[in-house]
Amino acid sequence: MVGRIIETEACVAEGAAYLARIEPRFAALLDQTGPLPLRRRKDGFEALLSAIVSQQVSVAAADAIWGRMKAARLTGPRKITWASEDDLRACGLSRQKIRYAKALAASGIDFDSLRDTPTDEVVTTLVEVPGIGRWTAEIYAMFSLGRADVFAPADLALQESARLLFDLPDRPKEKALRQMAEAWSPWRAVAARALWAYYRIAKEREGIR
Repeated sequence: MVGRIIETEACVAEGAAYLARIEPRFAALLDQTGPLPLRRRKDGFEALLSAIVSQQVSVAAADAIWGRMKAARLTGPRKITWASEDDLRACGLSRQKIRYAKALAASGIDFDSLRDTPTDEVVTTLVEVPGIGRWTAEIYAMFSLGRADVFAPADLALQESARLLFDLPDRPKEKALRQMAEAWSPWRAVAARALWAYYRIAKEREGIR
C-alpha cells in the first residue's frame, strides 16, 4: 500500500489538525508557526540529485551549489554522465558527491514506477545507489512522492527540534526519534514539516531545503 499522498496545502492542514489533537505540544507549536508549507517537489532524477547535493552541508551552501549546477545545466542524467570531474567540481561538488552523482546517473532507476511503489520499497530501491542513504531516500519519498507517513529521523534539525519541543535532556538519536515518531502516524511527514518550521523559529535559520 502506498498510503495517503500529500498533494495540497489542505492535506498538510488536515495532518496538522490531527497532530494538534493527539499531542498538545504540536498544538502549541502550530500556534507559533502558523500554517505549514506544502514542500512538494517534482520527482525524478533531478530531485534526487538535488537531495544528494544537500547532504551534510548547510541549506545556504546547498542552494549555492545547486544554483551553479542549474546555471551550468548539469542536472540531468546524460549531462552528469558526460560531465568531467572538473566541470562538477567547479559547481562546488566534492569528489565524493561527484562519484555519487555519476552513480545515480548510471543507476537506471525507473522513477515513474516509484510513484506506485510502497514507501519501504522506494527506500530499499534508492539506497542501493552509492551515496543515497536512508535520509536521502526518506526525504525523496516525503517531498517528491508526497508520502504522508514517512519520517527522516537521521535529520539533525528534526532531532534538535524534537529535543526543544519535548524538553529532552539530549538530542535524540536516529533510532530513538524513529520510535518517537511512530506515535505521529499516519501523518509523520506533516510532523516533520512542523518540526522544521519550529526549528526555523527557534534557531532563526532553515533546517531543510
